[in-house]
Amino acid sequence: MKESEIKLNPNRIVRYLKKPAVDFTKADIIQFVEANEIEMINFRYAAEDGRLKTLSFVISSEAHLNSLLTTGERVDGSSLFSFIEAGSSDMYVVPRYRTAFVNPFSSAPTLDILCSFYTSDGKPLESSPEYILKKAHKSFTDKTGFSYKAMGELEYYIITPIPENELFPSEDQKGYHASEPFTKWQEFRLEAMRLIAQTGGKIKYGHSEVGNFYDDNYYYEQQEIEFLPVNVEDAANQLIIAKWILRMLAKKHGILISFAPKITVGKAGSGMHVHYMIDKDGHNMMVENGKLSDIAKKSIAGVLDLAGALTAFGNTIPTSYLRLVPHQEAPTNICWGDRNRSVLVRVPLGWLGDIDMVEKENPNENGDCKTNECKQTCELRSGDGSADIYLYLASMVIAAQHGLTMDNSLKIAEELYMDVNIFETKHKDKKDKLASLPSSCWDSAEELKAKRSVFENDFVFPSGVIDRFLEVLQSYNDKNLSEKLYGKNKEIAQLVKKHLHCQ
Repeated sequence: MKESEIKLNPNRIVRYLKKPAVDFTKADIIQFVEANEIEMINFRYAAEDGRLKTLSFVISSEAHLNSLLTTGERVDGSSLFSFIEAGSSDMYVVPRYRTAFVNPFSSAPTLDILCSFYTSDGKPLESSPEYILKKAHKSFTDKTGFSYKAMGELEYYIITPIPENELFPSEDQKGYHASEPFTKWQEFRLEAMRLIAQTGGKIKYGHSEVGNFYDDNYYYEQQEIEFLPVNVEDAANQLIIAKWILRMLAKKHGILISFAPKITVGKAGSGMHVHYMIDKDGHNMMVENGKLSDIAKKSIAGVLDLAGALTAFGNTIPTSYLRLVPHQEAPTNICWGDRNRSVLVRVPLGWLGDIDMVEKENPNENGDCKTNECKQTCELRSGDGSADIYLYLASMVIAAQHGLTMDNSLKIAEELYMDVNIFETKHKDKKDKLASLPSSCWDSAEELKAKRSVFENDFVFPSGVIDRFLEVLQSYNDKNLSEKLYGKNKEIAQLVKKHLHCQ
């Protein structure tokens, strides 16, 4: 790691140890704890509900700390996972040193470490979320020779009472990239970004989003924090920590924050778009000779072929399907395209070729701003804040592998390519030929049921996990929900309130 990278890294542990997090060892953690007078350790882990859990320890000695970091600790698995019986519920949580960070909220100096679940036999818990993602990535690498990088776009609403004597009111649904004073919570977002970076999150940028509006009592402001592509397992970690940080900051400021896919009908919903990049030995494989590669197209075909089933992990509550409706910049049909926001999989601008735009604007740079760096990704636009983050990313990795190993992938990609806005009336014929995403949790379960064998291949998703998702999705009994709720604003508001704090 270069000295400049150490100096600019916001993670205190990285700066102190002068090494990247991926290289952290037990001895490193002990050294940092002793040198920085850390008093407590938190073991953190996401269980069945997708939220971070906490097991806290007061460090009493070096031997005590060494024991924690060497053996982990016991937990009651039956209280964390519904599929674990109370009669045999003991399991271990084992720290992953590379995930360590200084807790920015604790009153005493505290180090947090993400953990993995292990059984009483000392083996990884096959059904735990983080291990399913690990298995998916290993299968992908073993079968294709590539690695999979990902990054999420985390959208959320801040909900507060309408301020008195407001001098700079926001314009309804015109919040995209707004600046203070017309956006009210820019400083909140900047504080969140700083803390997320300190915990190891690789942030690309943050900004205010389209959605802002008033009702009789409250002001709603939508914002977004977007990350950089990293190893898919790290991508899941940084998303789950970021959601925790945003909620902790909301608590600190006495405001309400929601990642829910829909706040009210007729206003912008919140998605969790995920970009992915296929990599080999540090080289982006999404582009070949300045154009989208066959590897990228095959992976897109796999995503499209499993698109309906992916919603089972990425759109897990009834209000998810109040967002996936036409004319809301959320996808409804299964297709892909370049820079096209009406499609399910978008291929955004990727800085292809020998780029010198900055040099043209800054002629004094004398060629220092030219680059041939390729940042090309593909973006799946269906997911939202209800997604089970580890399992959603695992399902995306499986979909990419599915596309890379299917015989007819390029044909599927060619047939489902759209270079037009499919929501425009003049393109109705093209739209009508496309398959649609599920319109309810019930339909999503049916799609997963039909494709479950792909996810269960190589034992990546245990059959019990698939069964549990099918049971939960169908328990909502929400088939034809949009039609049933049409015009019933009171019932819609009650449903939104019920699912305001998803995942």
